Order: sequence, then structure tokens, then C-alpha cells
Amino acid sequence: MSVNENESLNLNESTAVNEEYDESQIQVLEGLEAVRKRPGMYIGSTGSQGLHHLVYEIVDNSIDEALAGHCTEIKVEILKGDVIRVTDNGRGIPTGIHPKEGISAATVVYTVLHAGGKFGGGGYKVAGGLHGVGASVVNALSEWLELTVKDGKNVHFQRFERGNYSEPLKIIGETTETGTSVMFKADGEIFTETTVYDYDILLKRLREQAFLNAGIKIVFSDLREDEPKTETLCYEGGIRQFVDHIHHTRGLEPLTPSVIYFAGIQDDMTAEIALQYNDSYNDIILSFANNIHTIDGGTHENSFKNALTKVINEYGKKFNLLKDGDKLQGEDVREGLTAIISVKLTDCQFESQTKGRLGNPELKPFIEGLVAEKLMNFLEENPADARAIFDKSVAAQKAREAAKKARELTRRKSAMESASLPGKLADCSERDIERTEIYIVEGDSAGGSAKSGRDRRYQAILPLWGKMLNVEKARIDKVYGNEKLMPVVTALGTSIGEDFDIEKLRYGKVIIMADADVDGAHIRTLLLTFFFRFMRPLIENGNVYIAQPPLFKVAKGKQVRYAFSDEERDMYIRELEGEGKVKADVQRYKGLGEMDPEQLWETTMNPETRTMVKVEMEDAMRADEIITILMGDKVGPRKEFIEKNAKFLDVSNLDF
Repeated sequence: MSVNENESLNLNESTAVNEEYDESQIQVLEGLEAVRKRPGMYIGSTGSQGLHHLVYEIVDNSIDEALAGHCTEIKVEILKGDVIRVTDNGRGIPTGIHPKEGISAATVVYTVLHAGGKFGGGGYKVAGGLHGVGASVVNALSEWLELTVKDGKNVHFQRFERGNYSEPLKIIGETTETGTSVMFKADGEIFTETTVYDYDILLKRLREQAFLNAGIKIVFSDLREDEPKTETLCYEGGIRQFVDHIHHTRGLEPLTPSVIYFAGIQDDMTAEIALQYNDSYNDIILSFANNIHTIDGGTHENSFKNALTKVINEYGKKFNLLKDGDKLQGEDVREGLTAIISVKLTDCQFESQTKGRLGNPELKPFIEGLVAEKLMNFLEENPADARAIFDKSVAAQKAREAAKKARELTRRKSAMESASLPGKLADCSERDIERTEIYIVEGDSAGGSAKSGRDRRYQAILPLWGKMLNVEKARIDKVYGNEKLMPVVTALGTSIGEDFDIEKLRYGKVIIMADADVDGAHIRTLLLTFFFRFMRPLIENGNVYIAQPPLFKVAKGKQVRYAFSDEERDMYIRELEGEGKVKADVQRYKGLGEMDPEQLWETTMNPETRTMVKVEMEDAMRADEIITILMGDKVGPRKEFIEKNAKFLDVSNLDF
């Protein structure tokens, strides 16, 4: 059975369950004792990521109500003091006495780990929260939590403090409405780093959920400031609008007039797929299982990729667009592709506690058959769109073959030379990568100072000069032979792209050292874009760092202080001038080359005194989006991004 391609799959209708949902369906698996002792096991971390995860857990419960066909609107609010309130118009958590526990079923849900209606009791056919720990974990990790349930007759209320309660669930009023409202304050004893919510992080997640569940209305409000912000998220077009949103925010130009959409239902499985090609050289494939983003893919994503490659090749052969024996590879047909894959199952088999990868084998024939039928039909019925897609894939194939030739030429050239390392590289003597580090330095002058000031045993120096290739606007074949980038590739030893091998990395720390001005910032951004696109495991593995040279030298007589901010500069001025009131001399460093080797060592390269920023990537999708916006061809999205984020920029340290 399939769904009309012109309609989004409305899962409120397709997965609705008629079975009665009451206290007998709340099943208890085990207790709650360990959550506060080991919160990271349940929410990933006690930092910002874990803090926001609390909100996701409660919202996901409301989404599950919507998937079951019983909820149409969810309100999420950040109140003053960073209190969260999530309200839905679902059935309301059952409030009757639980047959085994002897207390209200609602109390059981919020105080017993692995208690819920998603373990086969019939309350839910499809649910994202299959571990059943969400509500109780949020309760355990909150300073306080207040639960309000409306069952169509009465309003029930209970307050918890750090997971405990002094009074049972009680009736506080009458109502004809149904639904659940949860209000909680994250516990500062657990979340010691921060208890402040990031509006944009929550908005991104909530918008994602609205896309994945066509027609569901999510109203998100931030009421912390005097001028509240509210977003109403409701997308009748579902994941088709998700694709449009990705292209719009990144400034990507679609190759075809409309998003290709198809859906299907088989047994207890449903699948939706939306895809569209654009003018970029990168692919964006996002897969979801029961609304959970499977960041590591799985059966559904792999099956889609395999079927896509097969269909494009079959189309080329059928219409004599491919020569005999010629074949497009997966990377060819995925260049410039944006695709959303959303499956919903009664029993999701995730391959890890973090639910990053889906393992259900029964999805393979279902997804491959769906894509093979529906995508081929689309290509045959839309020859102009099909040709644009096919030509894009062929262009990618030619670029891949050109890159292969360039790669082989580079290897032969290196083998013929007496030394394969770049001529400008000043290598170190140590070979243990746990100790070695390489400074990629902007400019020959700074490179000279760095070479003279370094510790030659474990610090290598590679000077770069001038602006390098912006790889966001180029395919991989343009990287090979590039005089700015290939010395970096050769020095690190890992190769790039599909040939990247982190086991061959020659230095444990890869440190970008550039001037503290606009040009230096551009150099850093270009290098980070290159690492992200062609050497991403370097970032994921924590090997990339950014050096922090001082901005000022404050001196009085023989006393010298180095300042890394205006505030630090002023503090040192007051400190030095306070002794005898003699005016301190302040030097603003406009470039690394202004420092002699000793100063550069002392301030920026000495492990005992230096400051470095480790480049980390919590959200790969967000990083991908920002790089596309900032480094891509389109001016509009970049201007919008700059206008939105300019308030966070300290312009006092920039030279114009």
C-alpha cells in the first residue's frame, strides 16, 4: 500500500490506536535510584547538551501522543528563571491506581524508571521513547517538577522535589478538557555548568519535530525577557517543507522545481521520503526513526542510498545515457542531494543507548522496493527533471575520476622526490603522536619566528602564505595539486576524502595559528572548512586546535604582561601604573610577525603558558549549515546570519 505522492503522510491518522489506554497499561520494569548518581548514562551529559535533552524527553512524550492520534497541539514555554513548561491536549496520563504499585499511575510514570505505556500495553503503536526513562529521569534531575493532568472530568496535580513527593496526586478542580502539563526547573546541583536554555537550540529541535509530523502544531515561546518571542510551527507539507527549509536557510538553489516525495505502508512499518537536488557539491541526508534523528544512519538510510544508486544507473541504461560497462557510484548520485528519510515502527531496534543507528533488517526490502518503484516512476514521468539529476551525477563522476588521476599523479610525484614532505615544513624529531604537534602558521614572517622559537623535539611548523582555496565552492579534484592545501595534506599524512586514514596522522595536535585580525579569521575559517569537508575525523577525534596569540603587550620597565582581551589589558595597566603611577607602555599586536621568537614561544607556543581553543563539533548538521551559509555562493543567507549574530561579536579586537 502506498500514499499519493502529492499528499504528506498524516501519521495522526495512519497510526491511531483504538485500544483503551488506562492505568493497567502502565508497566513497571525497575526503580529510579541510580539516575541522580549517574545522570550521564541517561541524558548523555550534565552540560548544555544534557540540559536541553530534558526538554526533548518531555516533548517527545507529547509527540508520541500525537503519533497515537490523540494530540494536535503542543505548547513549549521557557519561563522566567529558565523554568520549562510543556503542555499538550492529549488524553492525559492515566491517574487511576496502578494495580501493582498501589499508587497513581501518573506518579509511577514520574518516579519509577522504565515505567510507561510504550512496552506493549497497547497504549501506543509507535513511540520514540522506547526506553521509557524520559519522564522519571527529568523528574529525578529537576530541582522541582509539577505535573498537571486533565482527564475530561478533573484536574489532577502533584509536585515533586528532586524526584520525591510528599503528597500523592490530588484533584484540584474540574474540567472538560484533556491533556498533560509538565513544569520543571533543572537542578543546579546536577547541571553545574549551566541551567540556562538556548532558544535557538530548542527551536531547531521543535521545528524538526513539526516537519516530521505533518499537521501537528507546536507553539514555542520564550518568556524570559520583557519582549517575549513566540514561534508557531505547523507544516502541512511535512518533510517536503523540511527540504525546502534546508535549501532556503543555506541559500542552496534547487535543480528541480519541486521536492520529490513518496510514502508507503507495509505491515506495521510506514516510511516517508522527500528529496531534491541542489547546486552544491555536498549531500545532506537526514534519517529518522519514530521521530528520533539517527545520526549514524542504519538500515533505513543505507537501503535508501543503495536503491538511489541502483535507480539512477538503471535510468541511465534504459535511456542509453550510460555507455556499456559505465556505472555511477553512490557518491556521484548523492552530490548535491538533500533527502529526509522518516520511518515509523512498532519496535525500533537501535544499535546503541543513544539511538544513533537503526538496525531493523525488515526495513531493507521495504525501503529499497519503495524507492525503486516510486523514484523510477518519477524520473520516467518527469524527463526534464530526470535529465538535470542525471547530468549532475555524471558531472560528479567526471570530477571523481579527475580527482583520482590527480591523486595518483601526486603520489607518483611524491615517490619520485627525495623527500615527500613539503619543503617549507620544519619537522620535529619526536615520532610519538601523543606528544607531537604541528603549527599551521599564517605568513612566512610569523613562520620564521615560530621556527626559531619552537621546541624542535615535538613541535613542527608549516608556514602558509596568502588566501587558500575555498573548498565549499569546489569539488575534491580542485584540492589535489592546490599549492596552498596540498602541503597541509602531505604534512599531516592522512590523505583526504574517502582515502582519509586517521591512523596515518603524523601529529596529535593540529594547531591553526593566524593573526588576530579579519584576514587571520578568514584564514582560520578557510582551513576549518577544509578540515570539515575533507578531513572531518580530525575534528571529530579532537585533533584540531586554534592558537590564541595575545592582543596586547603591557610593559613598565622590566615588568611585562600579555593581554588577550581589552579587559585584561586595562587590568594590567591599572596593576602596573598603580606602582609609582608611571604610565605603562601598551603595544597592540596586529600580526604574529611583530613578536620575536621568544615572545611567540612564551605567549602562544609554550604548553605551560599558552592558551588554545579545541575545535569540537557537538552538532554536525548545524556545523554543516553554518559552513554552507558562511562559505557558500549565496549572499542573502550570509547577510541574514551576520545580522542575527553581529550582537555577539566583540568588534574592539578587529582591524578594518
